[in-house]
Amino acid sequence: MDDHGLLERVRRGDQQAFSRLYALYQSAIYRYAMHMCGAAAADDVVQDTFVALLGRPARYDPSRGSILSYLFGIARHHVSKQLAVRGNESPLDTPDDVVDDATPLDLVSRDELVGQVRDAIQSLPPAYREAVVLCELQEMDYATAAAIMHCPIGTVRSRLHRAKAMLMTKLAARQGAPLATTRPTR
Repeated sequence: MDDHGLLERVRRGDQQAFSRLYALYQSAIYRYAMHMCGAAAADDVVQDTFVALLGRPARYDPSRGSILSYLFGIARHHVSKQLAVRGNESPLDTPDDVVDDATPLDLVSRDELVGQVRDAIQSLPPAYREAVVLCELQEMDYATAAAIMHCPIGTVRSRLHRAKAMLMTKLAARQGAPLATTRPTR
């Protein structure tokens, strides 16, 4: 059954259909919320998002986009509330990484680099952070991100471009490296 069929069943009170929609989209909403306002608040955002869907499933309009986009729109509202409460400053807590066959030194180095990138993303202003989270981390196309962010596609592109420039500057400053990389001459 497709998403629209599931949502129609949710409108009629079918708990299994709601559970299926939750299972399909909970992790995407959680990842978005975690990157935007930290793991502690992400659970609340997910819960508030799906409670809103359950409470008013008729508010979804299929002509305006997918159910996932609709859920991201609800989540965005709750993330904004979380950021307002925290004054846009929240730690980026992350779940434990999966351990592979890397050496302990490799794991420490990778964890440090990942931590630096996540800290840099977290330090971006919310509008730029949201562009990175949706387009790069959630791998959404510009049109979908624009619909969620309530702005033109060009704005998403420019925010993403500016965010990447800010990230490069932040990461280069942390590493003490020059901003431009050059290839060694032979």
